[in-house]
Amino acid sequence: MKLPKAERADIALLLEGTYPFVSGGVSSWVHQIIRAFPEFSFALVFVGSRPEDYAEPRYELPANVVHAETHYLHVAQAAPDIQPVAGDAAMFDQLERLHQYFRAPTAHAADAALLPQLSAELTGKLGPEQFLYSEQAWAFIRNHYRQFCTDPSFVDYFWTIRTMHAPVWLLAGICDKLIPARAYHTVSTGYAGFLGALLKGRHGRPLILSEHGIYTKERKIDLFSASWIADNRSLFQRDVTEISYFRHMWIRFFEALGRACYDAADDIVALYETNRLRQVADGAAPGRTRNIPNGINVAAFAPLRQTRPKVPPPVLCLIGRVVPIKDVKTFIRAMRTVVNRLPQAQGWIAGPEEEDPSYAAECKSLVRNLDLGDSVKFLGFQKLTELLPKVGLVVLSSISEALPLVLLEGYAAGVPAVCTNVGSCMQLVHGGEPEDRALGASGRVVGIADPPALAEAALELLADQAAWNAAAQAGIRRVEAYYSQERMFGAYREIYERALALPREA
Repeated sequence: MKLPKAERADIALLLEGTYPFVSGGVSSWVHQIIRAFPEFSFALVFVGSRPEDYAEPRYELPANVVHAETHYLHVAQAAPDIQPVAGDAAMFDQLERLHQYFRAPTAHAADAALLPQLSAELTGKLGPEQFLYSEQAWAFIRNHYRQFCTDPSFVDYFWTIRTMHAPVWLLAGICDKLIPARAYHTVSTGYAGFLGALLKGRHGRPLILSEHGIYTKERKIDLFSASWIADNRSLFQRDVTEISYFRHMWIRFFEALGRACYDAADDIVALYETNRLRQVADGAAPGRTRNIPNGINVAAFAPLRQTRPKVPPPVLCLIGRVVPIKDVKTFIRAMRTVVNRLPQAQGWIAGPEEEDPSYAAECKSLVRNLDLGDSVKFLGFQKLTELLPKVGLVVLSSISEALPLVLLEGYAAGVPAVCTNVGSCMQLVHGGEPEDRALGASGRVVGIADPPALAEAALELLADQAAWNAAAQAGIRRVEAYYSQERMFGAYREIYERALALPREA
């Protein structure tokens, strides 16, 4: 697909590893938002890892996407010619103060304003040649190693700093070349959110942040288990209750990226109250935060209720990417118990497998080892309007979620849910406000990584049609009352119109 190009746009969407190249809940939401506002023109700024990690676009771009560009953080960039550089002492002094702010935001709150001031200098007095070759940078790294590092290897510390910060200059280059936009909208913190902070600092245009999950929390989950992070402590130096210094350093880096985005954003949107409070705890100004739940096209799924069999089919369907955060293995293990008690039961896994092929292979191996080859099927990506009438339960075994659209889509089609107690799942099943709770439970919620509990909850609903019917009706009433796309679009229209009401740049 040839990506469109334009000279300007109303809203630049900053997208890290999602739309339009990766399918899933966040990408579906982005597509939904773009199509909801045909009167606004959108530019897509996709930030990914490497080109080979992504296939062709999974979505046909709407006509109001007038510009799209791709950037890859882990592709080798041509370095500036090696040259002796003294470095700008005043700039590095400000950089030191900014680092102190990220380490202790409350104690150094006055220095939060340094990032907007320094953002323009990332291609000037703090350009890549300064980072790579200057005496000031060498002294900066050396002093921080002596002051903070508890790992004995300076070589690993030096190259970790180099690797960690290299994308910052790529993001600064995007700032220099991105077409003018009247507002920026990032769908996460992380690299895309930091890009938003740089753009806000450079151009002064409004920045909107919508967090579906809390990025820093999800990155911590990844970093705690990442095998590529060095730990040079000897057996006698290690404390099993403490993570390695380099692992902790990566965590602090992503916390700093998140803090920068929170500081810069004019509107900070969470999907539900627990995540909004987490944003505030991580540094977001409470007055700029608000909740806007995801909404779906209820009318598109409502007719499916009439096509369902009267008796719910014994089909448990996990709808999602086959990746560790979805904990597909817990679903598979639960299916062993379900099939033991209900031999005709089927477990369907409907979602793409290419994001983590090794994990997908492990899941398929587990199916074989548990002798579930006839009962558990990997279906790949499916159209939900065709899939949902055939299933009895939508199942999520995830270890982390935000507000999963698949549960809402299942509700709209008349399918109750069994899910883990993550993100907003408790609220989606049992309700939030008192009026919502009065609608009843639209499924069951169990603990994380608990296959027996997941199996028992599914069997309880499938074995009791009255309980299943009650859950299905509660789900229908809940999604119609609180999670329609019309409610969501109205909230975002208010945000967009306020952002775009500011005078255009000259």
